[in-house]
Amino acid sequence: MSDPDIPIPATARVKLDRAALVANWSALDRLSGKAKAGAAVKANGYGLGVRDVVSCLLAAGCEDFFVANWQEAREIEDLTAGKAAVSVLNGVQKADMPFASRSPAKPVLNSLEQVQRWLPTARPCDLMINSGMNRLGINVADLQPDILTGLTIDIGMSHLASADEDGPQNRDQLACYKAALEILPACRTSLANSAGIALGEDYHFDVTRPGLSLYGGVQRPELEKVVRQVAALQAEIIQVRTLEVGDKVGYNAQYIACCPHPIAILAIGYADGYLRGFSGRGIFRHGDAKLPVLGRVSMDMVAIDLSHAPGLSEGDWVDCVYDLPTASAQSGLSQYELITGLGNRLSREWS
Repeated sequence: MSDPDIPIPATARVKLDRAALVANWSALDRLSGKAKAGAAVKANGYGLGVRDVVSCLLAAGCEDFFVANWQEAREIEDLTAGKAAVSVLNGVQKADMPFASRSPAKPVLNSLEQVQRWLPTARPCDLMINSGMNRLGINVADLQPDILTGLTIDIGMSHLASADEDGPQNRDQLACYKAALEILPACRTSLANSAGIALGEDYHFDVTRPGLSLYGGVQRPELEKVVRQVAALQAEIIQVRTLEVGDKVGYNAQYIACCPHPIAILAIGYADGYLRGFSGRGIFRHGDAKLPVLGRVSMDMVAIDLSHAPGLSEGDWVDCVYDLPTASAQSGLSQYELITGLGNRLSREWS
């Protein structure tokens, strides 16, 4: 049997910047004006490690956290209980009730059925209005005051569908949400996600719910000079070889050498979240040297061109160009997919 106490080093990692995470939240909180910024920490803190993210943001002064489901709420319960509110965006299904009715987290009620399910608990909740996204939420036409009698609603919220664009849907949703607030007996109000914060004070209300921009995502030009990169991807070289003219690299020979040059094989691939959209497009760096991805990204390995860094060898590490806007443009993937898709094999190292 192997010794479980012997550490096994990772061959690819995500370097995470606590100061950048806190700076992003603080900047988004300032941009929220009179509103207070919360934090969406669903999907394991957008892939970065929810407990570390929540601990950082609690210390920074965040008082509202938003998760997708009750499993996620339980994962941070010991960190947030008595210190911050937690809202479960997917609401409360019948099977959730044994846990949810005792949890300090609040369900975001999304249907009239969920309203009736939650009423007997006499516990606080949030409520989602469908203002035009037609995903989760109660339609304004179904929002009758007598239906809500007996509910203790903390946050009455809705969700913007197209805040990353300048189009009529934003104003339409704002108007619909305001109409709902005429009926909704909520203590606090919330509409804006990260991009919605940049739309201005009309969208801020009492609580904003930044998500992607906390982690380095930039959905609108107004955020370009505000949001800092939080996650930096690095990979180890596991082999160096020299190609000759005509040599082919990777699956389906998507790269063929036109001159002799060195390449490196990195221990990272689409199983780690470095997806096939980076094939022939991704960039790694070593100092100022640019090291393009050659051929197809495979499950566990990537080939890169060492022409501008021929001194690199097995065991050396290289940096991936993975700031989210740039990586999105390279790969054709959304910034959300890039950050939440980082695989479990990658070690996560905070500094």
